[in-house]
Amino acid sequence: MPNGHVNRRQWMTHVSAAASSAMVFGAVASSSADEKPRDVNSRLGVGAIGLRYQGSVITEKAAAHGDIAALADVDREILAKANRDFGGKSALMEDYQDLLARDDVDVVMIGTPDHWHAKMVIDACRAGKDVYCEKPLTLTIDEGKRLRDVVKQTGRVVQVGSWQRSDHRFRTAVEMVRQGWVGNLQRVDIVLGKNKTGGPFTVKPVPKTFNWNLWQGQTPDVAYIPERSHYTFRWWYEYSGGQMTDWGAHHIDIGQWGADALPVEIEATAKMPHVKDGYNVAIDYHVRYQLDNGVEMTVADEGRNGVMFTGDKGRLFVNRGSLEGAPTNKPLPRSDFQVYNFDNLDRPERAGKLDAIINHMGNFFDCVASRKVPISDIESQHRSVSTCHLGNISMKLGRKLTWDPKGEQFVNDNEANQHLAREQRAGFEVA
Repeated sequence: MPNGHVNRRQWMTHVSAAASSAMVFGAVASSSADEKPRDVNSRLGVGAIGLRYQGSVITEKAAAHGDIAALADVDREILAKANRDFGGKSALMEDYQDLLARDDVDVVMIGTPDHWHAKMVIDACRAGKDVYCEKPLTLTIDEGKRLRDVVKQTGRVVQVGSWQRSDHRFRTAVEMVRQGWVGNLQRVDIVLGKNKTGGPFTVKPVPKTFNWNLWQGQTPDVAYIPERSHYTFRWWYEYSGGQMTDWGAHHIDIGQWGADALPVEIEATAKMPHVKDGYNVAIDYHVRYQLDNGVEMTVADEGRNGVMFTGDKGRLFVNRGSLEGAPTNKPLPRSDFQVYNFDNLDRPERAGKLDAIINHMGNFFDCVASRKVPISDIESQHRSVSTCHLGNISMKLGRKLTWDPKGEQFVNDNEANQHLAREQRAGFEVA
């Protein structure tokens, strides 16, 4: 490594000693106004695990703040392509543990399928790395509880890729709801979209460039079906949770953030597929949550994708393209909603709870330096994805469930509590 590596270590030691812990609201560091490269003496070594799709996207964003030192992927074709895309000078490896062992890696990007997230974040934290991990954070609720403990024990900075928290529309919507723009909040209605259907799919030989055993990790060892891996893994409960965790990690997170409350009751209905060697997430689904402040939250598969906040004085709708509102005495069709211009938005003054964030990756690197809590921190994202998991558990059991958010278990329901964790394949346990 160049001499800048020594300066970087000195810089990291200095800021770690000087900084103190902080809560997520009112202590989030504002990121740089653009993605300009940092000074060479403050640039960190970046290691990236999982380079297909979103993994390559977040690694590219990280390259504005650090130097790509090492890349890891179980698919050698993807690894080779990523190496070319990022300059061809990175160390390459199949096993992410080899990446974590490197002294020139300070921060880690994790863009793998969901079933690997918890173990990789835990291992990275214990290896002394700060971590940016794609959403959803976990495969099970118990994984999140373990993750939270390890992050606290190690003192590492972990940012989850729920980037809508850094988007001006979603942050403004949450701020307006919390400040009472809609009056007393009564309900939150969320639309995620339908899950994919398909199958039966054909068992095929494992490609010579693909380590199928390592890709499966903690999940059951099964015959290789191409549709189980890469992008379409999200339509199998073994590896993910369908739209409930895929889009839910974004929209349910925003809904719960705005409501500032947690579920105590969950009731879901769903039509489940029964196709051998086919996608097994729900075909149709609807979930109703009762939150601990009396607000009702629903999650549906059909309708306009986004989040609707309804209070006794108004309604506010937000998605990735729009922030719109209307008083409650107008009907719901979109034509009656006012689209807001952010430069001239007539809303209450800032409550001081939500700091402005310019970009999600920039916020992560700023927090690595300051040791402050990032905008998508472990606690908030564990709680958000737990709500996603609760919906899926209710779908599977086909009945209403009562949840204790403080104790993080179902109330007097041994059958439901069995779904808080899953059996893990030997050698890949999350511990």
